[in-house]
Amino acid sequence: MTEQYVVDLQEVDGTQVALVGGKGAQLGGLSRIDGIRVPGGFCVTTDAFRRVMEEAPSIGGLLDQLSRVNPDDREAIRTLSAQIRRTIEGIAMPDDLAAAITRALARLGEQAAYAVRSSATAEDLPTASFAGQQDTYLNVVGPAAILQHISQCWASLFTERAVIYRRRNGIDHRTVHMAVVVQQMVFPHAAGIMFTADPVTGNRKVATVDAGFGLGEALVSGLVNPDVFAVRHGEVVARTISAKQRAVHALPAGGTQEVAIDSQRQEQPALTDEQVVRLVQLGRRIEAHFGRPQDIEWCLADDDFQIVQSRPITTLFPVPESGDQENHVYVSVGHGQMMTDPMKPLGFSMWQLTAMVPMHEAGGRLFVDVTRRLASPASRAGLLDALGKGDPLIRDALETVLDRDDFVPSLPDAGPGGPPAGGAPAPIETDPAIVTELIERSQVSVAALERDIRTKTGPALFDFLLEAFEEHKRVLSDPLSHQAIMAGMEATWWLNDKLQEWLGEKNAADTLTLSAPDNVTSEMGLALLDVADVIRPHSELVAFLRGVEDDDFLDELAKLAGGTEAREAIETYLDRYGMRCVGEIDITRPRWRERPTTLVPVILDNVRNFEPGAAERRFEQGRQKAQKKEQDVLSRLRALPDGDRKADEAKRMIDRVRTFIGYREYPKYGIVSRYFVYKQALLKEAERLVQADVLPEKEDIFYLTFQELHDVVRSHQVDHQLIQQRKDAFRSYHALTPPRVLTSDGEAVTGTYRRDDVPAGALTGLPVSAGTVEGRARVILDMADADLEAGDILVTPFTDPSWSPLFVGIAGLVTEVGGLMTHGAVIAREYGLPAVVGVEQATRLIRDGQRIRVHGTDGYVEILP
Repeated sequence: MTEQYVVDLQEVDGTQVALVGGKGAQLGGLSRIDGIRVPGGFCVTTDAFRRVMEEAPSIGGLLDQLSRVNPDDREAIRTLSAQIRRTIEGIAMPDDLAAAITRALARLGEQAAYAVRSSATAEDLPTASFAGQQDTYLNVVGPAAILQHISQCWASLFTERAVIYRRRNGIDHRTVHMAVVVQQMVFPHAAGIMFTADPVTGNRKVATVDAGFGLGEALVSGLVNPDVFAVRHGEVVARTISAKQRAVHALPAGGTQEVAIDSQRQEQPALTDEQVVRLVQLGRRIEAHFGRPQDIEWCLADDDFQIVQSRPITTLFPVPESGDQENHVYVSVGHGQMMTDPMKPLGFSMWQLTAMVPMHEAGGRLFVDVTRRLASPASRAGLLDALGKGDPLIRDALETVLDRDDFVPSLPDAGPGGPPAGGAPAPIETDPAIVTELIERSQVSVAALERDIRTKTGPALFDFLLEAFEEHKRVLSDPLSHQAIMAGMEATWWLNDKLQEWLGEKNAADTLTLSAPDNVTSEMGLALLDVADVIRPHSELVAFLRGVEDDDFLDELAKLAGGTEAREAIETYLDRYGMRCVGEIDITRPRWRERPTTLVPVILDNVRNFEPGAAERRFEQGRQKAQKKEQDVLSRLRALPDGDRKADEAKRMIDRVRTFIGYREYPKYGIVSRYFVYKQALLKEAERLVQADVLPEKEDIFYLTFQELHDVVRSHQVDHQLIQQRKDAFRSYHALTPPRVLTSDGEAVTGTYRRDDVPAGALTGLPVSAGTVEGRARVILDMADADLEAGDILVTPFTDPSWSPLFVGIAGLVTEVGGLMTHGAVIAREYGLPAVVGVEQATRLIRDGQRIRVHGTDGYVEILP
């Protein structure tokens, strides 16, 4: 088997990661690309690593200990990993293995200088780069030194940082093996890194080159600031030349040392523009070979570029497929729907099939292509206005793209841009019966769906669902529903604009909408207070709920005093709201009805933080506050010139906002109610597929699109490899931050608040619910982890309606995503919570437990000392 211990780099390709590790496989792939020069060398394979590990049986026990250590116990990890490294370095190299390596060296030149580089099997992968996790040794001379450094590379699989990285990424230490690349050393005039897409903006048309003198280690270790070049369409479009005071050079006897650079040379560019452009051409060739943007390490010796590494750039957000070469501008759907997490394929494909406009998937998120509407001046104004009201950062990002004259083509108004977006709907009467009728229509439609779907199975179910999706869209596009929503929103905007103009008061509508009727989302939060009232008197019940872990706890309740009533209260709540959950636009996310334990921490918080009857009291207090505000506003208006007219207009708008603003939440409730019916039917199909041995587990259907699942049900054939790829991809999408606006060049455009009225150091956002509050920040990423005290301020990436039960117990709200009319904003106003949304990176910049002050009227957050 000796021939498997050593493989020449030229014989390796990208499929052999298991044998030669990620770096070896990439270098083998690179060496096969026409016109790309890679220093010659060989790989010491993972077979050699396993052979050496077998020489030390004690390692197995140490690995067992390591897998049991708490990932946060740095001291234990440090001690154990050092012990494993010492053990590996102490193993004598078996004779046949040493002989195979020295034979390979003899072919290349025994006394030449080499780079000895770790190449782990979990490294430079599309989903995790593991950059810098293992070790590289430069300028190693002589067989004895090379054998010693190969041992050190094997041991570097267990550096403290590599062990922690694997634990955090859920990778089992036993599944990762180490190969070693031994490569002829290049003594470069200059070296550095090239990204074939801009790593900051994501723009795929811009390549960036970092360059310094000597070996690339000077840049990687941060010893010097590099020269930085940006190249677009074959020319250098930006350059920053740094003073490079030091370089790393190879020593004749082996090893490296830092050297000072002559003062005359320090300010000279490490590369000429011609060399930079030539290097980027090589980069584009490498990118084309691997099929995605690359992070490439290069050396320049004798005016000849050699490539010593290339790995995928894992941080770039993918670009939606357009099928053409035209420019496109995409707007994030998740930012409007308050759900920026990735969706599984069944989830995004069902949303696409039930949405009113075409949507494109990338990185597990959905985007709408707004290029045509931006291209026509008439539809552009309407689109910017509508999106700006929802999220000012989206509007600013789109304006940034429009300012680049050449990116969005300009179409005449009569062109295919279509009619102006969001044209004013015909006015409707301020009549509460309209809302009652709309709610009844929705309930009748959902009841019919539940009734008709019961008998459908197999391919007939999918035919039925495709028809149901058409009904779904018909309900969504009901003109009366749209008029009612717009009536509530327009009345809000009118009141805020006019009362600021007439009375100098900001966001007056926030108080006027407190406890508005017919708001299914705010009722959901208050109804959970009523559930807590049933449980609170029974200490045994409360103690039982504190220990609940399984979702069948409802069956256990009946055995305890008061348990029958408690179970009934929770069941009634789930009957009305059990189709909801965090991230509910993704049908694959577990609903409260499927995972009722999600609600237990919130119920316990309500038991602890509230008195009996709190729901009714809260609603009534809000209603009275709104009434008092209305009287106050109207009397102040009457005292103004032309006051009676102003007061009458305001009164008409207040009645209108209170009649319609609550309904704003109902269409989403209707969608999610329908989604739960679809999901239950599809899971029954999945159970049949599991029973027929087509699928190993029913949740596997979540990784197929609706269309693919339809095919599987028809054919009883499934591509298991595809499902595994989708699972891996979905896991990797969590590390990506979806941009609000994305161009077909891959550029993520974030947008900024152009404001000068925010104190230095404060975090800027959008004011959506008036008032100022100070309190302890609770940074919560998962509703199930909520542990809130009265007076806490919730800080979270986004809140969809399912977060509303938390809103009753908090004093204020800060989110990273949101707009004036998104769910979190509407409910915050309903409950009278000061709220600021759209605060970029709030969950990173605000630490859990810090005291903060939320300025809900002015739209900023102060972090207090």
